[in-house]
Parts: sequence; C-alpha cells; structure tokens
Amino acid sequence: MGRRSLFGAAGTVAAVGAVSACGGEPPAPQDIRRGQVVGSTDDVPEGGGAVFDQSKLVVTQPEKGEYKAFSASCTHGGCTVQEIQEELIHCLCHGSKFDYATGEPVTGPAQEPLAAFTVTVQGTDIVLDEE
Repeated sequence: MGRRSLFGAAGTVAAVGAVSACGGEPPAPQDIRRGQVVGSTDDVPEGGGAVFDQSKLVVTQPEKGEYKAFSASCTHGGCTVQEIQEELIHCLCHGSKFDYATGEPVTGPAQEPLAAFTVTVQGTDIVLDEE
C-alpha cells in the first residue's frame, strides 16, 4: 500500500469514527452513587442549576427549594452538559438544549430527555435518593 492510500484509509477511518461518535447510544452515566451527597444547595441558584462533574449529574432549582437532578450525559452523543442558562441545560458539543425543569430536549440534535433522578435536601447537602 502506497503512502497516499495509507493516509487516505486513515482519514476515512477517522471520519467514520467521528460520525459514529456523534450518533448512536450515549454511554450510561457512570459514578452515580445513590445515597451519596451530590453537591450543595449553595451551588444551585434558584432559576438555574449546576453541573456536578464528580457525580455526573446536573441539579437545577426551577422554583425556590425544588431541586431536580438529571444525568449530565447528553442523550445525543454522550458529552457532558456544560452549563445552565435561561432555564435551559446546554450541551456545547453539538448544540442540544434541555428544559431545566423536565430534562426534555428543546433544541436538537438530541431527541431523548436526560435521565431523571430524585434527590433529597438534608441541610445544605443534596443527596441522590436510593431509588
């Protein structure tokens, strides 16, 4: 195989890999520890939210004292969502946006909602419920 053929084949494999990484099933959320503290209520503003990288969760507070938790793994390609602004959870990888109160996709390419979890507040600790 000549150099051009070799580089052409390598480019094709890279392109196919990039396309397949963009579609298909996102990886399952990892390191979700039920019964453990996810974060602090001090980090989750009313009308906003926070991404907790260590627990792979995004927690929002749509109304005062009402906390919602979702997988931080985007349902489009598995990227970790990065920010919560204007009542939307944003995945900056491909532009998907999710409703911060329901996890439902508002803007694609994601078609499926973020996986929802229940949390309990104990003092200022946000604890992921056992189920």
